[in-house]
Amino acid sequence: MLKLGIIGVGNIGSSHVNNVRSGSCPEVVITAVADRRESRRAWARENLPGVQIFNEGSELIASGACEAVLIATPHYQHPTLAVEAFRHGLHVLCEKPAGVYTLQVREMIAAADEHPELVFGMMFNQRTNCVYRRMKEMIDSGEIGTLKRMSWIVTDWYRTQFYYDSGAWRATWAGEGGGVLLNQCPHQLDLLQWLCGLPETVHAFCHEGKWHDVEVEDDVTAYMTFPGGATGVFITTTGDAPGTNRLEITGTKGKLVCEHDVLTFEKLAVDEREWCVTCKEGFRKPDCERITVETDGKNPQHVGVLNAFAGAIAGGQPLVADGREGINGLMLSNAMHLSAWTGETVSLPIDEEKFYRLLMERCATSRHKEETDVTMDTSGSYGSKVK
Repeated sequence: MLKLGIIGVGNIGSSHVNNVRSGSCPEVVITAVADRRESRRAWARENLPGVQIFNEGSELIASGACEAVLIATPHYQHPTLAVEAFRHGLHVLCEKPAGVYTLQVREMIAAADEHPELVFGMMFNQRTNCVYRRMKEMIDSGEIGTLKRMSWIVTDWYRTQFYYDSGAWRATWAGEGGGVLLNQCPHQLDLLQWLCGLPETVHAFCHEGKWHDVEVEDDVTAYMTFPGGATGVFITTTGDAPGTNRLEITGTKGKLVCEHDVLTFEKLAVDEREWCVTCKEGFRKPDCERITVETDGKNPQHVGVLNAFAGAIAGGQPLVADGREGINGLMLSNAMHLSAWTGETVSLPIDEEKFYRLLMERCATSRHKEETDVTMDTSGSYGSKVK
C-alpha cells in the first residue's frame, strides 16, 4: 500500500482525496495532507481521520509521514516542492503544469535525475483517454501517413469573473504565471506535442484581459511549423460560450478528426503525395472512406494516472507520463507567450533566459489581489479536458 501525502487540498487536490477515499485507488492510502488555508485543514480534519495535517508542503515532506507526494499547489510551487521531496527520498507525482518557466523545471528534472531510484510522474490524465491513445497509435504506426497539418480549436474552457476572483493567485503573473495557457491548456499542449511532436517555430497572439478583468491571456491564437514541413494552428480562450473542442490531424493518407469524444478517420485510398503527381485529372481527389474509429472505451483519467504511479513504485507498471516530459508542453506554452510579448516568430527550444527576464518584468508590476477562501467543485470539468 502506497503511503501518499497530498500537498494542496483545494479544487483539484480535494478531488484526488475523494478518488482515493472512494476506493478507486486500492493500492493508495492518504497518510498526510498540507494546505495553507485553515478552512481546508479543517475540512481535512473532519473528513480524513487519522491523517496527519500540515500548514506547509515542506513540513509534510520533512515529516516522514509518507513515501510519495502528489503536488497540487499553485504552479510556481511545483518544482520547488518536487525538488524538496526528491531530496527527502520521496516519490513525486506533480499536477500540471510542471512549472511556470522551463528554467525552473530543468532544476526539478535535475533533482529527479539525481535520484533514479525514485518515481517521478506528471498528472497528464488526458493521455489516458481512449480517443487520444488511439490517435497516437494510428499516427505512430504510419496509418495516416506523413504529418501535413494539425489544428486544434479548444474554446470550451468558459470561465466567469467569479472563477478568476476566487483566488488571490489566479490570473496574475506573480501568482499563476499566465492564464489559459498555464491553467486550462497544459493538457492540450502536452497532447499536441505527444501526438505531433514539438514544433520548430511558433508565432502567437496572446490577448491579455480580453474577456475578463485579468492581467494574463484569456484568448490565444498560435501558428506553428513542424520538422518536415507540417503546419499547425492552436486556438483557445476562456471567453467563448458554448465553445468548441475540435482536433484535426491531417496526414498524406487521410485525416483524423476528434470532436464530441468521437474519433473519425477520413481514409484516402491512395497517399495524397503519390496521387498528386500521378493523377491525370486536375480537380479529382483520391477516393476517401469515412470510418468511425473504434477504441477500447477506457478513460480512467486521474485515477488511472495515480494507479499507474502506485504500480510503478511497486514495480513493473509504466507511468502514464514521466515527470521529465512535463517540460515539453511548457516549452510550447512559453514559446507562445514569448512570441506574443516580442511580436516575433520564436524558434524552439526558446531562449529560456529571455523568457524568464520578460516574465519577471511582468511579475514586478503584477496586481495585488486580496486572498479569498473559495473552493469549487471541479468534478464536472473532467470530460475531455480538466481544470
